[in-house]
Amino acid sequence: MADGRAVTAVEAVFREERGRLLAALVRRFGDLDLAEEVTAEAIEAALVHWPVNGVPPNPGAWLATTARRKAVDRLRRDTAYAARLAILQVEAERAAPPAPETGDGDDLPDERLLLFFTCGHPALPAEDRVALSLRCLAGLTTPEVARAFLVPTATMAKRIVRAKKKIREARIPFRVPGPDERPERLAGVLQVVYSIFTEGYVASSGSDLQRPDLAEEAIRLARILRRLLPAEREVCGLLALMLLVHARRDARTAPGGGLVLLADQDRGRWDRTMIEEGLALVPVALTGGPVGPYGVQAAIAALHDEAADVTTTDWPQIVALYDVLFSLTPSPIVALNRAVAVAMRDGPQAGLALLEQLADEPQLRDHHPFHVACADLLSRLGRDAEAAAAYRRALDLAGTEPERAHLRRKLAPE
Repeated sequence: MADGRAVTAVEAVFREERGRLLAALVRRFGDLDLAEEVTAEAIEAALVHWPVNGVPPNPGAWLATTARRKAVDRLRRDTAYAARLAILQVEAERAAPPAPETGDGDDLPDERLLLFFTCGHPALPAEDRVALSLRCLAGLTTPEVARAFLVPTATMAKRIVRAKKKIREARIPFRVPGPDERPERLAGVLQVVYSIFTEGYVASSGSDLQRPDLAEEAIRLARILRRLLPAEREVCGLLALMLLVHARRDARTAPGGGLVLLADQDRGRWDRTMIEEGLALVPVALTGGPVGPYGVQAAIAALHDEAADVTTTDWPQIVALYDVLFSLTPSPIVALNRAVAVAMRDGPQAGLALLEQLADEPQLRDHHPFHVACADLLSRLGRDAEAAAAYRRALDLAGTEPERAHLRRKLAPE
């Protein structure tokens, strides 16, 4: 059995290097399944050899060399498989020249960017992009990905297999898009990372309001993207946004797991180190060219985090930023958030008037935060019967037990 030091070393390497190793193998062999299999085999080999021979000076390079040898051995045994991969590789090289070789594992190039763009390819359904990103880039097992989204392991396994099959059959190339197509494709990659974060920040269903491990995984992926694409300001904006929001995680739930609204949170429990990191990134995201939606949202989050309490928050500036955000990404969700900010700036009647204009938006009919916002403003205006009806509608739609418990408390005096 492997000793504790070897297991710890393997886990650390797996965490930090798996994505890089997987990407390098995909680049070299052009097959995601093969890359995953030999990566797993290399990890298993490390657990056997490192306790006996010691942890090598460059564990990542050891794993890379071992995985490549196992891949070559497999292709030698299966010539038909090797021939098919060779054809795919020729096609891929025609689409984009391969990266230069860097020796026999001494230096493992960081090619995770090609995995980001492959997993976030627009040809894949949105749910498949998220699942594949968690599997390949975050290194979660299929059961772990399934638990993250509260679906059976078999369902998630089919989803991941479906995504890989789509990549294979559609001949989606394992490459980083060129400068002309990168901005559009990058938006899809960022949306995948943000989707992972939002599921961690406010779970779509289940007994817990938050899944901090999932939110932290999204932040880790954003940090990788930031290192790989340091000039992309929207990558910086997304990282800033997630840091500034996740900094409030400890104050968002009561000791029993109940929901604590922003106005009632103990801001002393906010993570100031994380806030300072996020605040430092906001100017970078907002300067040097046209602003993007993640940068604007990060600026809004910064105003919340800088305020001593809700009443001293700069609501006029937040409304102005929502105006900018709506011009960039007009959507009912942005309009909803703007209406709530207007209510804080101009009073509940002004905010409710804007919400009433959104009542027929299909995207908001089953969106429980919309009904919560309506109920809260109706309650502030003394329209208690209408507020109760809106709270009941929100209760029917709420996904997590802490949210439902909060709404039941709102209805308790009824």
